[in-house]
Amino acid sequence: MAKAFWRGAISFGMVSIPVRMSLATETKTPSFNLLHKKCLTRPKQVLYCKKDNEYFSVKDTVRGYEYAKGQYIVFSESDFESVPTKTLHTIALLGFVESKDIDPIYYYDSHYLEPEELGIKPFCLLRTTLAKTGRLGIAKVAFQRREHLCTLRPLDEIMVLHTMHYHDEILPRDELAPSKTELKSEEVEMATALVNAMSKKFKPDDYQDEYALVLQKLIKAKVEGQEIEAPPEVPEVKFEDLMSALRASIEEAQKAAALTR
Repeated sequence: MAKAFWRGAISFGMVSIPVRMSLATETKTPSFNLLHKKCLTRPKQVLYCKKDNEYFSVKDTVRGYEYAKGQYIVFSESDFESVPTKTLHTIALLGFVESKDIDPIYYYDSHYLEPEELGIKPFCLLRTTLAKTGRLGIAKVAFQRREHLCTLRPLDEIMVLHTMHYHDEILPRDELAPSKTELKSEEVEMATALVNAMSKKFKPDDYQDEYALVLQKLIKAKVEGQEIEAPPEVPEVKFEDLMSALRASIEEAQKAAALTR
């Protein structure tokens, strides 16, 4: 069950829609702990002050910003809560765009949005209007000590807020090696045939984190004291030229497609 970590309102023109936000994703990969190699005990992480020659705990820390070398100003939780921005408790809608206008490189996280009881009708109105027009809402909202650029889109009976990178956070790519070369028309036609042979409808349930699943099996085997064998290496198949590799790939794709019918 998703748990709300933020409550506020969507500012839609002169309309205010009270909503709550919760996480939409979680990582399933097994996590590992660092252990002392000698006795397999988890070490304690300690904080040490060289100036006072003493150890201390996290509760004795404050957040500081280094404005000059070795010079800090301290911020408390109340300071962060009083940052003078209208997006601190508000998802401020700035406009509406088509999804094709946004390069996916800008997206980095997703959150569910649901209405509070008083906001059900205007929430449904906004969601329905976005679905009808095929638009995304462009907005800003502040949480986790930063103001996020984001989009709002309808999803079933709720909406999803996708956080985005700002333009100056996208690293430049003009210095990367250009991928330009002359292509023969038959190569393009063959590659297109391969894409067509491998094309299918996207079904999220068809895909799993195979690495995480194998890790779980390895963990179980280790717990039960079983010996773990490395998987055999898949032999590399070499082709004389690109066209031969494409033909072989199309044959494999057609065989795979036939098995799923």
